[in-house]
Amino acid sequence: MRSFVVTLTLAIYAAVAGAQQSSVADAYFANQVPISKANLLANIGPDGSRAQGAKAGVVIASPSTSDPDYLYTWIRDASLVYKSLVERLIRGETDLRTKIDQYVDSQAYLQTVSNPSGTISSGGLGEPKFNINLTAFTGSWGRPQRDGPALRATALTQYSNWLIKNGNQSYVSQKVWPVIKLDLDYTAQYWNYTGFDLWEEVSSSSFFTTAVQHRALVEGAALATNLGETASATSYSTQAPNVLCFQQSYWNPSAGYVTSNTGGGRSGKDVNSAIASAHNFDPSAGCDATTFQPCSDKALASLKVYIDSFRSIYPINNGKAANQAVATGRYAEDVYYGGQPWYLATAAVAEQLYDAIIVWKAEKAITVTATSLDFFRPFSSSVVAGTYASDSTTYTTLLNGVQAFADGFIEVIAQYTPADGSLAEQYRRDTGVPTSATHLTWSYASILTAFAARNGEYQESWGAKGLSATASCDSNTGPTVSVTFNVMAETVLGENIFLTGSVEPLKNWSPDNALALNPSNYPTWSVTVSVPANTQFSYKYIRKNNGQVTWESDPDRSYTSGASGTGSTSDVWR
Repeated sequence: MRSFVVTLTLAIYAAVAGAQQSSVADAYFANQVPISKANLLANIGPDGSRAQGAKAGVVIASPSTSDPDYLYTWIRDASLVYKSLVERLIRGETDLRTKIDQYVDSQAYLQTVSNPSGTISSGGLGEPKFNINLTAFTGSWGRPQRDGPALRATALTQYSNWLIKNGNQSYVSQKVWPVIKLDLDYTAQYWNYTGFDLWEEVSSSSFFTTAVQHRALVEGAALATNLGETASATSYSTQAPNVLCFQQSYWNPSAGYVTSNTGGGRSGKDVNSAIASAHNFDPSAGCDATTFQPCSDKALASLKVYIDSFRSIYPINNGKAANQAVATGRYAEDVYYGGQPWYLATAAVAEQLYDAIIVWKAEKAITVTATSLDFFRPFSSSVVAGTYASDSTTYTTLLNGVQAFADGFIEVIAQYTPADGSLAEQYRRDTGVPTSATHLTWSYASILTAFAARNGEYQESWGAKGLSATASCDSNTGPTVSVTFNVMAETVLGENIFLTGSVEPLKNWSPDNALALNPSNYPTWSVTVSVPANTQFSYKYIRKNNGQVTWESDPDRSYTSGASGTGSTSDVWR
């Protein structure tokens, strides 16, 4: 561990309560940023030192091949990593362009690879991960995951905007736009279908997924207009307000936080929402709560509830005051690897707070509402709802308090970063020792983006300013087809056959909500369901008898719906 951090953290933290920035965080970033960048690039093929076997432009999640095996490329992780590289390119690191062009080529090819989620025209863009040689991963996994296409579209839209400004529109039109269009077409069609969340554990609606989908459609519509792609611009502009409207439904007004997942039996207090807030930061939108900007009252209230959920469950957080930073993980109920803190989760908290500070400094005011009051009280016990201008004592107290709070999360990371600067996926809740996947690429990217935010750097506006949510949301089911599911199954008295599967019309693998089949042609049982067109999905039949549920044996059944018309199955219970 870094001894200078271990010995100075507590003393420095108290000393900087009224200071602008922490010297411990200064020292950590000065040392860690170049290490993080080098280690991130080492995980990108074809020439990254830890990415042997990866195709050009392919991000490996981690070089770890066992306990856990992360030697794959995830669409989500890679998109967030490349978004961070595109932002560095825009700030002047033009040597990164070759890597980004290789990413464009790799993703254009990857979109064509048939996989367990489907083909390029039947839902395959929702496949979460691939082998690093750009072949399909065919093992069991939580699929589909609908955030990947939107995240990839955002990274490439940012790149496209930079290219156009630098006179390379033809390259955008010929090479980059076709990739973006496929991802945005997928997003526009499937945004209101459930899928697995960014932790790949719960199939439900996810705040992170919805938030990133909204951003992708808004900025994608603007790019389409710029390129003269009128039909696409209209499609994305039509769906974006519906997604924003739906995004408001995650807010839990009585508890004062965003419910990050609507399913899975959890509280919904999840770093999911902080990562989404930082991803969608648009300084031109100020502290807008509709788009969940980092300094909005809802984003700050939700962040506090999330942070506080870890104060009593991690031993390394013992004794920390309410205005002190703590180690944070994905969500309090986490049991993966024993439920440990994550480097990227702790960094995401700091990044959201640094983003908030950017806006408060620009606007020269901090507004406290009844919703955000609990967030601000640890920094000033006498604060009340109101707007505090930069020439007021309260503004200074709050700004410096939040700055020290944000830097505190970096101090936590620094305390548990090994001397060589390597960042795993997690660090232990009792000792802080790194655990799980080594050299996690996303961990390194999270340090780079947090550092940029602390420096007052931010991405260009993606169009969040002035947006408002409609009172009622229209859904976009997209084209559907009718499929009649038939299964031959003999039953005993009181026993019935049901159907469930991996898409919303089949109730997302829920045995409780499974669809009842009709036995009028016994022993054949049947049910007709409208399912998304051009979509590959999995399904199974189950038996129910007096509360007892019996599933068919593995493997899952698979079906690919057509573009139109009807379809049917002729199955036999197994």
